[in-house]
Amino acid sequence: MDIINKTKVTVFVFSGLTDNGELAPFLFIFFLYVYIVTIVGNIGIVAVVHNTSKLHTPMYFFLSYLSLVDLLCSSVITPKMLSDLISMRKEITFDGCVLQFFLFATLAGTEVFLFANMSYDRYVAICHPLHYVSIMSKKKCWYLVVLSFSVGFLQSSLKTGCVFSLQFCGSNLIDHFYCDMPPLLRLSSSDTFSCDMGIIFFILSSGMGTLIIILISYTHIISSILRMNSAEGRQKSFRTCSSNLLCVTIFYVSVFFTYLRSPSNVFEKQDKIAAVFYSVVTPMLNPLIYSLRNQVV
Repeated sequence: MDIINKTKVTVFVFSGLTDNGELAPFLFIFFLYVYIVTIVGNIGIVAVVHNTSKLHTPMYFFLSYLSLVDLLCSSVITPKMLSDLISMRKEITFDGCVLQFFLFATLAGTEVFLFANMSYDRYVAICHPLHYVSIMSKKKCWYLVVLSFSVGFLQSSLKTGCVFSLQFCGSNLIDHFYCDMPPLLRLSSSDTFSCDMGIIFFILSSGMGTLIIILISYTHIISSILRMNSAEGRQKSFRTCSSNLLCVTIFYVSVFFTYLRSPSNVFEKQDKIAAVFYSVVTPMLNPLIYSLRNQVV
């Protein structure tokens, strides 16, 4: 009855990246640069893949969609974060928070499946080169991309419904720089046990599920590479896989650090640093890593 009598939150306020007024302008310039590089890099990857017939292969097909997801993912978070760094009051409406949460969860969920698709593609290319064209057909590639977006949309819909069906009747201060699940759950005045279990379920089913696919793929890849007689062949194979493996490592380490800790352990600064990596920095690094470590691109 006490909760019902309280006023429902209609506007959330972010704590932001920092409350240091002297540090904020430097962070604004730095992350503005990061965002510009993210836009140019990802649009560049999509354009190069689309306009270069030599790159019309499954590997670059998946890479172009990964770049598209990174571009959108960064655009959901970074512009608002930048405006908040130079704003006196960092506000977002309740509906705006729902939309930001839904879009980011959809894109992040899609990204992990695209990483798995790219790892599977490298597994087929290196371990079954004679059957690569027949296995990784254009139809199958489209199917895997559609499946990635569909699963991302579905899990995001369920998480959004879970979080925003809770009561938010007390404080409206989100100790973060965007609408994310852990700080929203800590802010809710409802029992969050079911949503806490939901976090674990989604991380284990989608995050761990795709990670297992990636690990199995690379176990076979490394085993196959080590059996190659040619040193040049081993070096070339490792080079084509290392970009994907590096991007996957950065993304998964930061995500698991944030979401697979006990809700009672509150390390806001560490959470924000990890969140910056997978929401802002990783979308910039992916096109740089794939282009700098790939002679064809």
